[in-house]
Amino acid sequence: MREHIAHLVAEALASAVADGVLTLPEVPPVELERPREASHGDYATNVAMQVAKSAKLPPRTIAEAIAERMGGDPDIAAVEVAGPGFVNIRLSAEALRTIVREAREQGSAYGASDLGRGEKLQVEFVSANPTGPMHVGHGRWAALGDSLARVLAHSGWDVRREFYINDAGVQMDIFAKSVAARYLELAGREAEFGENWYRGAYAVEIAQEIRDDDGERWVDVPAAERELAFRERAYKQVLDHMRHVLEGMGVTFDVWFSERTLHAKGEIEAAIAKLRDAGYVFEAEGAVWFRSTDFGDDKDRVMRKADGEYTYFAADVAYHWDKLQRGFGRIIDIWGADHHGYVKRMEAAVAALGHPGALEVVIGQLVNLYRGGELVRMSKRTGEMVTFEELLDEVGADAARYWFLRRSTDQPVDFDIVLAKEQSAENPVYYVQYAHARICSILRKAAGLETDAAADVRAFVRELVPEATDLAPLGEAAELTLVRKIAEFPEIVEVAARRREPHRLTHYAEDLAATFHQFYTLCRVVDPAEPALTSARLYLVDATRVLLETALGLLGVSAPQRM
Repeated sequence: MREHIAHLVAEALASAVADGVLTLPEVPPVELERPREASHGDYATNVAMQVAKSAKLPPRTIAEAIAERMGGDPDIAAVEVAGPGFVNIRLSAEALRTIVREAREQGSAYGASDLGRGEKLQVEFVSANPTGPMHVGHGRWAALGDSLARVLAHSGWDVRREFYINDAGVQMDIFAKSVAARYLELAGREAEFGENWYRGAYAVEIAQEIRDDDGERWVDVPAAERELAFRERAYKQVLDHMRHVLEGMGVTFDVWFSERTLHAKGEIEAAIAKLRDAGYVFEAEGAVWFRSTDFGDDKDRVMRKADGEYTYFAADVAYHWDKLQRGFGRIIDIWGADHHGYVKRMEAAVAALGHPGALEVVIGQLVNLYRGGELVRMSKRTGEMVTFEELLDEVGADAARYWFLRRSTDQPVDFDIVLAKEQSAENPVYYVQYAHARICSILRKAAGLETDAAADVRAFVRELVPEATDLAPLGEAAELTLVRKIAEFPEIVEVAARRREPHRLTHYAEDLAATFHQFYTLCRVVDPAEPALTSARLYLVDATRVLLETALGLLGVSAPQRM
């Protein structure tokens, strides 16, 4: 509908040019916005003010010419000129009813678009080091990455989800040493423990699992042999655990990419050679450098140190070169706030590899964990940090995902565990899910199934409310307010996709739930004395149910039929 109205405005403007009312070199694209005040209509455009200088006419004169030429279309009830030259457009009741029909009949496809034009796009997120449990920040990035991938796929991109496993380098060796030391301690032996080794309880737990499986087998073997074996076993256990925890929140990946493969295939040196051929690599002080200052970075970056070891940056460059070679036209990386200073050099590297602008980095801010308003810093179980897994176990996947997604990525999330578990309107995820469950209850009652709480609404609703239901009786203010909220959804999805902001869907879902509750308070849905109105309202109610389910689905949150 938005595109249709924009087209009508453009046609009216072109008609005014053809009639000689104004002169323009060309008719610009028409942008529509939703007026803040419902009394101003459904859409507004400032195109008259945009072209006033070129046309050498007052904006109101141009706006009036547009308004005069937009009458007669059945989708438009009124066109008004406001202020210095805004054109306000109000949809007809029939147009609004058409939107309800589209939303209900298109189901989960409502709001889908070809915005991405099938471009192959990769979202890389979480990518936690396999050296211990994930923290709650990883949980936020998991929810963000997965929901963003859903929104982008809904908007026409060919999306792949990827987890980059940092399984090479010094940290893996330190992790192996840490587990080996704990293993020796469990066996009653003294063990050296370095200052920067991993001291968390999880290292003891992994060591205990190895000891339970193998007994004293590794006590007297050479340290290097023991650490090599423990590195592989600990790495596998942590990685398997990460998969399990992420899947528990409904997050799966198309690819788990191992950093080791970059070393094994010589891809790091190949990426350096690519940059060298492009003129962006030089040698100084025995090291190999990338000339990232050519792309606005504050200093050049080392890729291979004087001792011959590659830097983390070199591996990251090779990894992104691998992504580009796999045909991704656009790459989105989701990183924690502590990586903010790393962005410029990676953008520079991707540009130097011949793909300027292909990399987008989304920075996810921190999560502040509260319990009833009190800041939580330590796990009750271990006395250390609260892990992502512990939070999931306590509040559940739906609440965790929804709360992680309620804020823009550039804002910290204040996550209150007590509120996230509360069954009240104060808990936003419960409020939205309850609206869906309430609708399902209304539909079951209308079908005479109120005593059968297990009845699946989708199994009978098409018979209860057929596609051909007459929607003409819908005209009450509360009904049309709900219809207009339904009409906003495609635009919300488009903005969320363009701006990489899935949090907009949580705000929309809460607004839709509130609008429905207000409608239900003011409008009696089932009235035996008015069967035509009852059918039309049931249709509207079911369209709202479908849309709530779709919005929650894009967030990765379930839409329960009973609560």
